[in-house]
Amino acid sequence: MPRRRSLAFVGVAALVPLVASGASAQAASGSLTVTTLGRHGGKVSTTVTVVAVPSGQTYSVKSGKRISLPSGRYLAMTDIWEHGTEGLGTDTIGAQVVQVSGSKTVTLDARKGKLVKVSLDTPADVTDPPRISAQVCAATVGNMPSAYSAGGWNDEGALYAIPNSSKLLQFGYLAQWSGDDSYVAVKNTTGIPSAPGGSFKRSKLATMRFSVRAGTQMAQQNDTALQAVPKVDDCTTDLMAEVRDDTAPYSATVHLTPGTWQPRDDIIASNGDDVGGGFPKVRTLKAGQSRTQSFGRAAWSPLHYLPLLGQKSVTFLPDALIGDPDVGGLWADPTKETVVLSKGSTTVKKKTLTNWGTGDAEFDAGIRSAGWYRLTVDAHRYRPGITFPAGMLSPRATLDWHFKVTDPAKVMVAPVFLTRFLPTGLNSHNQAAPNSTTTVQVSAGRASQGPDIKLTKVTAKSVRVWSSADGGKTWKAATVKHSGSAWQATVHNPASGAVALRSEVTDSAGDRSVETVYRAYAIG
Repeated sequence: MPRRRSLAFVGVAALVPLVASGASAQAASGSLTVTTLGRHGGKVSTTVTVVAVPSGQTYSVKSGKRISLPSGRYLAMTDIWEHGTEGLGTDTIGAQVVQVSGSKTVTLDARKGKLVKVSLDTPADVTDPPRISAQVCAATVGNMPSAYSAGGWNDEGALYAIPNSSKLLQFGYLAQWSGDDSYVAVKNTTGIPSAPGGSFKRSKLATMRFSVRAGTQMAQQNDTALQAVPKVDDCTTDLMAEVRDDTAPYSATVHLTPGTWQPRDDIIASNGDDVGGGFPKVRTLKAGQSRTQSFGRAAWSPLHYLPLLGQKSVTFLPDALIGDPDVGGLWADPTKETVVLSKGSTTVKKKTLTNWGTGDAEFDAGIRSAGWYRLTVDAHRYRPGITFPAGMLSPRATLDWHFKVTDPAKVMVAPVFLTRFLPTGLNSHNQAAPNSTTTVQVSAGRASQGPDIKLTKVTAKSVRVWSSADGGKTWKAATVKHSGSAWQATVHNPASGAVALRSEVTDSAGDRSVETVYRAYAIG
């Protein structure tokens, strides 16, 4: 079975460099041929990344093939991978600084590669060598390492790097040991060291714990990972350590070098499609610190967009309507929704939309006069081609906003809120015990809609909460207490089924925001 060749990171075009433009080829006054030799001295076919210094113009060429280039200085970089009789074969990462004038030929020789050695005072449950992802980058070109790097991955003992002391290069790697927990170390250097690698101690590591719950996602398989995000981009940027790829629910613990890390989650459907997930906020960890990243907690709800007023219209983007609040931002599931704007008993506009397969879905309705308006949104998760898990939670969310427009031409965000419900005490399947009581943390928020759109300060005057055990046919008021900047609602659970949650947030001017999440959590 052929092994996957690319480095395990996402959003980085490290091994898919730009192709030289026709104009550059016409202006060429020189040429470069790069020969790559394996660890036994024979020629090995590779793809070579060639980067102009300092412009960053990037070319891709097969080893042994001549490429026409303008005269100047270049970096030639590649990963020389060779089949082995067992395991993953070998990788040798190398680069050379080349001055092109006339016809130039250079050789990258894997026999000059030095073993990348990493060590950790590992616990007894770690028995295998670490897996190492490594790359060489153009150090003086912006937007590192995107498009300006070459690299590969392998087990320790089969990964080499050809030393080069040039300050035009950086060398970065991520090493991961696996046992009951995972252990991850990253390191970046200027140039490629003569003895690449490093030594690490568990006592100097930080800890990230992953808690992945079941029931809320569009599929059950969750692939969680961590990506390195140094404060200043270097050759470790976006190198990725897989945490666990498994059926939810599960938990996992990773001990890692201090620094800034990006947690991520990919939700994989039974047909193999990546149908969800996203990137929560980055975490900066110091040695000895421990943090928890949750995915899939109940309840999923609208995350970001509010109605926009101005230029004699009401505009709403039907996006991020059902998503994981622990991920936040715009990482939400696709939906189909019906949006209705009315004034009194008159319907101004009604439209059914979806953000599945399109990036320009938008509701826009013209208004002529000041007054009280009502905007309702009824959103259902919508993903053709897959079958949702039986009993999926948060399949539907509704919004009912009632707000006053004083000047139809004035540009501003409508004075309304989005609610986050966080039921506490649920098990890993987002279930409460039958006939129990659940405390639901409730917060009302207003996110910035963009730098050019005014977000006025609006204060919630009152918050009310209801629960339903029959899918929204009947509702029971919950006891609500104000606690700091949020509220706590006490919900009495039924003997079986699921619980829907509804909130009503009002301000002193009478603007009202009603939000409902159906099947917010289950009983089991």
